[in-house]
Amino acid sequence: MRHNTVKEKLKRCEATVGSWLSLGSPTASLIMARSGFEWLVIDTEHGQIGYDAMLHCIQAICLTECIPFVRVAWNDPMLIKRALDAGALGIVVPMVCNAQEAAAAVRATFFPPMGMRSAGGALAPNLHGSDYFRRANDEICLIVQIEHFMAVERSREILSVDGIDGCFIGPNDLAASLGLLHTNFRQEKSWLEAIERVLNVANEIGKPAGIHCADADEAIERINQGFKFVAISSELRLMSAAASSAIKQVMAQLSSQ
Repeated sequence: MRHNTVKEKLKRCEATVGSWLSLGSPTASLIMARSGFEWLVIDTEHGQIGYDAMLHCIQAICLTECIPFVRVAWNDPMLIKRALDAGALGIVVPMVCNAQEAAAAVRATFFPPMGMRSAGGALAPNLHGSDYFRRANDEICLIVQIEHFMAVERSREILSVDGIDGCFIGPNDLAASLGLLHTNFRQEKSWLEAIERVLNVANEIGKPAGIHCADADEAIERINQGFKFVAISSELRLMSAAASSAIKQVMAQLSSQ
């Protein structure tokens, strides 16, 4: 079976850098994967991505050394099973707020005896190797999102659940739960204290914490802070930023003539 290099690095407490995919384009996914990101998360929660698009994006990523993750729409065994059967090597589960919900994600992600995932389907073994069913539990990476103030308060119990490989802070939802939506929340004391608390708990337990960053500068800042599963923007936002920068540069030159 294909080795999950991201899970291995996270176990060694090494920083990994990825990004988000929200367009559902296999071509964009392949370009992002070839650009050097270690992992990419196909966003089926907020992105406009259905099952077929998710499947095609996973297959495109697997043409490279990049590791395909899927953020499922909810902590639902059916959604997790479908993503894994399609070939995802990592699962990101949104809005996990207590140990019971974390344990439910573990049960849905892993085969017995570790979990209760149903053993079937031929796509993942054909994509990753004939020994898939024997080795999948060792290679699949399960990341739960801590993105609510209640989850921050329970971060220790969440990360203490066996089978959870790490956590990922959703900055926007965390800000919303703190009453900071539509503010410059990255400068707010309560938000900064919340992410610091999660990071400290993760370090004490020995599991990596991750966070979604607006840009490369923030990613460097968060890695220096101690975060290990760090996402830089998304293919949509990176494309939009590059396009806006290019046209502004040209139009500024035209207006000066």
